[in-house]
Amino acid sequence: MRILFSVPLLSLIALALCAPVSVAQNPQADAAQTGKQPVRKKPLQAATETMVVLGSATPVPLAESPRSVLVLPVKEQLLQVSTPLDLLREDSSVFLEQRGAGGAQSDLVLRGGSFAQTLVMVNGFRINDSQSAHHNLDLPIPLEAMDSIQVLEGAGSTLHGVDALSGVVDFLTAAPDHASLHLRAGGGSFGENEESLLAGAVRGRWSGRMTATRNFSTGFMTDRDYRNEDASAESWAGSRLGVTDLLFAASDRAFGANQFYGNFNSWERTKGWFASMRQELGTRTNAAFGFRRHTDEFILLRNDPAVYENNHIDGSWQASLRHTIPVAGSSLLLLGLEADGDSIRSNNLGVHARNRGAGYADLDLRPAHRRWNFSAGLRNEIFSGGVPAVWSPQLAGSVRVMNGLKLRASGGYGFRIPTYTDLYYSDPSTIGNPDLKPESAWSGDGGLDWIAGAKLTLSVTGFYARQHDTIDYVRPSSAVQWHAVNLSGLSFGGVESSATWIPVKSQTVRIAWTALHGAQSALHGLQSEYVFNYPVQNIHATWTARAFHNWTMSNMVQIAQRYKQTAYPVWNLAVAHDAGRIRPYLRLENLSNTGYQEITGVAMPGRSITAGVQLALGR
Repeated sequence: MRILFSVPLLSLIALALCAPVSVAQNPQADAAQTGKQPVRKKPLQAATETMVVLGSATPVPLAESPRSVLVLPVKEQLLQVSTPLDLLREDSSVFLEQRGAGGAQSDLVLRGGSFAQTLVMVNGFRINDSQSAHHNLDLPIPLEAMDSIQVLEGAGSTLHGVDALSGVVDFLTAAPDHASLHLRAGGGSFGENEESLLAGAVRGRWSGRMTATRNFSTGFMTDRDYRNEDASAESWAGSRLGVTDLLFAASDRAFGANQFYGNFNSWERTKGWFASMRQELGTRTNAAFGFRRHTDEFILLRNDPAVYENNHIDGSWQASLRHTIPVAGSSLLLLGLEADGDSIRSNNLGVHARNRGAGYADLDLRPAHRRWNFSAGLRNEIFSGGVPAVWSPQLAGSVRVMNGLKLRASGGYGFRIPTYTDLYYSDPSTIGNPDLKPESAWSGDGGLDWIAGAKLTLSVTGFYARQHDTIDYVRPSSAVQWHAVNLSGLSFGGVESSATWIPVKSQTVRIAWTALHGAQSALHGLQSEYVFNYPVQNIHATWTARAFHNWTMSNMVQIAQRYKQTAYPVWNLAVAHDAGRIRPYLRLENLSNTGYQEITGVAMPGRSITAGVQLALGR
């Protein structure tokens, strides 16, 4: 389909292409946007300072970010968790609606938004699935390939585009700084088995990493078995032009889907392929291109596949060009262009395709004394197929009122277009709606971050979001089928807080709590399948202790209460030896043996144990 560009978008294109390339004032920050170091004669390395790549024109130190952002390091906890989802639970504003162990299929809810209203990315590339948002966390790279996870809470469409109503989650990789080989194997309850390989190499200005993981289980109940296989290869090469980053990844996940989509013993298998390239064009310009292909095979009745089967194949491509211009001192103007498209071929959804184009600008004011900063951005996104163009503004700022105390506030607009499942899907329990409108939300937040001393850090944020044309599936209480509709008058407000205490150098205690309230008038007496599944209370407490001879213990407790449901606790404990050549580990999950559901009707596993060992070779 042809894309008709609006006059404002053409103006931004011309400005971005004609602007001169300037000398970098902070090459470390520019490189952190892709999780990589700038080119230098020694091997490429990960940044030593924690940088935020979400919600700002260019990467900024975490302490200076005007947005509510959480950075979750991966390497330090690699042996203590089984999937990236375990790390995301440290953010109490994130609620994972998991359908079983092993990460076979999970939905992510952020600040009360539906599972489709959070944008998921890998190194800044979109991963959200155009077929169904249930596949948004079908990540193409293994946990071992990740360096950190960053969570932006609140609207992020100005800089990151469609789907970022309630937030953005970015899974970042980073170049290795030495050669290494890590092999891991383990097993546990319910016939669980897991293996992984991580190999890194460095040669002058080139570095690379290969990862592969496999985990499977016979299931804690009938038709809840799973098998996950993931692999990735990434390389970084430095030249006079800049860093070239190439990533190739693939995944294959098959799982019993008992009760996932209704009272059926279903089965499902998804496959994903992902490739991306990012190229620095000097010190101020970055170009990127990515491609993703995803397939989904769904069988309604596993014991009788001939009754009902769906096969979906969707693909997407994306391209971007970003350029920064120094304004005054350390202030910057970011100009960006994006284009992407997706298509699907399905025996149920039909054959469809659509394209999008966007131009955006963001002015980031940062005075030299760093006591305050302010950013203002605006995005114009256009769509094929007659969908109206969307303007997405954003304002954010922070001020340091005293050493250790920062006040911040932000506000913006987020939007999402329906998935192909929302529009066209039909089965015995679900009916799509081709007349659905795009959904959007105005949201804002304000809070403070306080470093109360060397041992205590506090953070508190209040937030509010007003949604328009929210997409949900509803039905009367006496009906069987869910119907996709647009809801009006939906809003969410709440408070998120966290406290980190370091009583002694070897111990850390962190408690995060989010309370949430949603307006209930939008349903008009109907049942909601997704929107009103949010947690009204979510608490996550972690105690991490490092003992003698490099042993680390993590004690984690989550207490969650979903809307109109009873609160439940889940207690996990992990012990690992994270140094030396032989590194044993032990994970005890749901020690409280709590019977609970994160998706209505889908039971979660009871108490389980997993143990294994990692062999680490290299420096």
